[in-house]
Amino acid sequence: MDLVNHPPHYTRHPSGVECIQITQHMNFCLGNALKYIWRADLKFNAIEDLEKAKWYLQMEINRREREELRNAEQLAA
Repeated sequence: MDLVNHPPHYTRHPSGVECIQITQHMNFCLGNALKYIWRADLKFNAIEDLEKAKWYLQMEINRREREELRNAEQLAA
């Protein structure tokens, strides 16, 4: 068993897919949110993992809102 590269909870999803195969195509916050959602029921505390996912989603929402504001300010200038 390779606990560093392939811990058991990485491969327990019913699809057989490792989450990283999908998240590597996303930015950091979205990838982490998906990771916590993906594995929420495969570890010890689903609510804690869902709260972590929510935190990363809020970070991404905040980033995009700041980006939209900057773009709007640039267009108005």
